[in-house]
Amino acid sequence: MTMRGIEMLKQASVIYAEDTRTSKRLLDHYSIQNEVRSFHAHNEHGVVDKLIEMMERGHVIALISDAGTPGISDPGFLLARACHEHNIPITCLPGPTAFVPALVSSGLPCDRFHFEGFLPHKKGRQTRLKHLAELPNTFVLYESPHRLKKCIDQLIEHCGPERMACVCREISKMHEEVTRATLAELKAHYEPTEKVKGEIVIVVAGKN
Repeated sequence: MTMRGIEMLKQASVIYAEDTRTSKRLLDHYSIQNEVRSFHAHNEHGVVDKLIEMMERGHVIALISDAGTPGISDPGFLLARACHEHNIPITCLPGPTAFVPALVSSGLPCDRFHFEGFLPHKKGRQTRLKHLAELPNTFVLYESPHRLKKCIDQLIEHCGPERMACVCREISKMHEEVTRATLAELKAHYEPTEKVKGEIVIVVAGKN
């Protein structure tokens, strides 16, 4: 957490958070007593107009997410776009986002890369995987822990068992884990694990 981030949160009229309970622990740690309200995937469409009205009246709004950066596979894009449409200035403060440290930690080429984020759960998933498998550059996926094994199986199907990859779990947290191997070796590594926990980033080498 940067000093500037703490200062801006203290100055905000209202802090909007993806999960107010999670964010309250952070705010309490830094003795930030500002009002906190919810802003998440299920209510952002209905809240954006209200936030624009508040900012046009001179209020300063801060948006934070549970882990990572708002707008990067987290709510925030709609609000940023609306601010530009209403000529409201935006300041994005430096903070953590999972795919950058995962990409660097993977040891795979990162001079050029493709960030895919979350794949579709069903419709279009195989089409996206087929496309990603043909990319010449490293690509990055976000995945839920209960879907990790299935995702590795699908990557083997489309990329082949010998493609190098890296599974990064709980980046920047207490139980951080970085496992780099071929897709076949990753499958063998996670197969005995009954339940994988935490936030997952998968980094896969491009096609030779």
